Amino acid sequence: MNLLSFLRRYSPTRLLIAAVIFGALSGGASTGLLYVINHALGNPDAAPSRLIWGFVALCLVVPVTRVASTLIVTTLGLRAACALRLDLSRRILSAPLRRLEELGSHRLMVALTDDIGAVTAALGQVPGIFTNSALVLCSLIYLGTLSWKIFQIVLLFLALGVATYQLPLFAAVRRQRMTREMADEMFKYFRGVTQGTKELKIRRSRREAFLDQMRTTVTSFRDLQLAVARIFVSAATWGSLLFFVAVGIILFVLPHYMPVTHQVAVSYVMVILYIMGPLQLLLNAVPVLVQANVSVQKVERLGISLLKVAEDAGPAELPAVNPQWERLDLVGVCHTYRREEDSIFNLGPIDLTIQRREVIFLAGGNGSRKTTLAKLLIGLYIPESGEIRLDGRPITDENHEEYRQRFSVVFSDLFLFESLLGIGSPSLDDEARRYLERLHLRHKVRIQGGELSTTDLSQGQRKRLALLTAYLEDSPIFVFDEWAADQDPEFKKVFYLQLVPELKRRGKTVIAISHDDSFYYVGDRVIKLAEGQVEFDRAAVQTEYASA
Repeated sequence: MNLLSFLRRYSPTRLLIAAVIFGALSGGASTGLLYVINHALGNPDAAPSRLIWGFVALCLVVPVTRVASTLIVTTLGLRAACALRLDLSRRILSAPLRRLEELGSHRLMVALTDDIGAVTAALGQVPGIFTNSALVLCSLIYLGTLSWKIFQIVLLFLALGVATYQLPLFAAVRRQRMTREMADEMFKYFRGVTQGTKELKIRRSRREAFLDQMRTTVTSFRDLQLAVARIFVSAATWGSLLFFVAVGIILFVLPHYMPVTHQVAVSYVMVILYIMGPLQLLLNAVPVLVQANVSVQKVERLGISLLKVAEDAGPAELPAVNPQWERLDLVGVCHTYRREEDSIFNLGPIDLTIQRREVIFLAGGNGSRKTTLAKLLIGLYIPESGEIRLDGRPITDENHEEYRQRFSVVFSDLFLFESLLGIGSPSLDDEARRYLERLHLRHKVRIQGGELSTTDLSQGQRKRLALLTAYLEDSPIFVFDEWAADQDPEFKKVFYLQLVPELKRRGKTVIAISHDDSFYYVGDRVIKLAEGQVEFDRAAVQTEYASA
C-alpha cells in the first residue's frame, strides 16, 4: 500500500477530492496571475480594465484556495495518522502473544512512533504538491500557447530531467528501505539504554561493549541517511541545471535558428524561472514522500502479518463472567517455540484437571516451562495440539476471549497502569483504599477517581499494587507468577497464610508459580514441571513448618 492509498483508506473521499480541486484551482490561479503580468508587461501603455480586475480577482482566489486545500489535507492527514495509530494498536492487542514476542517490542515501537511520524510529515507536504503540480502543469500549457516549437524543446528537457531523476530515485528508495530496517535494530539499543541503565552503569566493560555495538548500528544508520540525502540533493541540482540550460538555449541559441520575438523569449524565460521554485519544492518533497511510503509499506506489512494470525476478538460486548464453574481440563496440550536460533522448547503433552476452590502451587526449576503453561492456561498462548475445556466445553477461537475474562493475573514481569482500567465498581476508590491498607501501601499510594498517585515503587510494592488490581477485578481464578519472590519474609507470610486462604474461602481458585516450598502446605495440590513435562501432581503435604 502506498501513501495515497493509505490516505484514501483512512480519509473521506469527498474531502480528498475537495482538497485536490482547491489545490488545482490555486495552481491554475497562480498561472493566471503570471499570464496577466506578462500581458501587462507586453502592453505597458494600454492595460485594459479587465486585466486589472482579473489581477485583483486572482489575487483573492490564490490565497483562499491555497488555505482551503492546506487545511483540508492537513485535517485529513492528522485524522488518518490518528486512525492508523489506533488501528495498529488494535491489531497489536488482538494478535497472539507468541507472534508479538517473535516480532519484538522494538519493532512495534518504531511502527507506532517513527513510521507514523514519517507519514504525518509527508501528509503535510500534500497541499503543496497539489498546488505546485497544478501550477507547473498550467504554466506548461501556457507556454504551449505562446510557441509550440519552443515548447517542444522545453518538454524535451523536462522529459530528460524526469528520466534521469528516476535512476537515482530507485537507488534512494532501496537505501531508504535499508534505513528503515536499520531503525528496528537501533531501537533495540535505545531500549537497552532506557531499560538496562542499572546493568550498564554497574560494569564498565559491559557498558563499553554495548556502546561499541550500538555505535556500529547508529553509524550505519547515519551513513545510509547521508547516502539517501546525497542522491536526492544531486538529482534535484541536476534538474535545476537542466532548466537553466533550457533558458540559455532560448536566449542565446534559438534566435540564430528560428524567428523568436523578444516578447515570446521574455515570457518563456519568465515562466521557466517562475516554475523553478515550485519544481524545487516538488523535488524537495520527494525524499519525505519516499520515506513515508517506505514507512507505510512497513506498517502495512507488519499489520498484515499481525492480521493474518490475529485472534478473533469475539463479539463487541462480552457476556458477564459466570463465576459458577466446576472443572477446567487441559487435555493433551502441547506448545512448541524457538527461543534461540537453534533451541526448540517443547511443553507437553499436558493433562491436568483443576477444580473450583483449589489452591495449586506450580513448581519446577528454571526452564521447566511453568510460565509457558500458565500462559496456555489463561489463554494468552494457543495450544498447538490438544485442547482446553471448561466444564466440558472446548475453548476455541470463538470463545477464548470470553474464557480469558475468568482470570486475574499478576505476571512476574508485570506492567502497572496509572489508573484502574476497566473496573466499573461505584465504590472503586473506597474498595481500593481498603486493599491499600491491607497491602501496607496506604502511606505510599493514594487513589482518587480510579487514578493512582504513583507507580514509582520497589518491585515488591509494585507487585502488591498489581495484586490490588487483581483483587478489584474479582475474577473466579487468580494466577500469580512468582508473586512472593520480591516480598520480605513478613509479607510472604501475609500472602501465603492470610491472602491466599481468604481467596479460597471466597470461592476463588488460586494457581501460584512459586519456589517457596515451605508454604506449599497451604495449597491443595503441588504440580511440578521438569523439561516441559509434569513430573508429579500430588496433594500438598502438611509439613512441620505448618504446625509451627
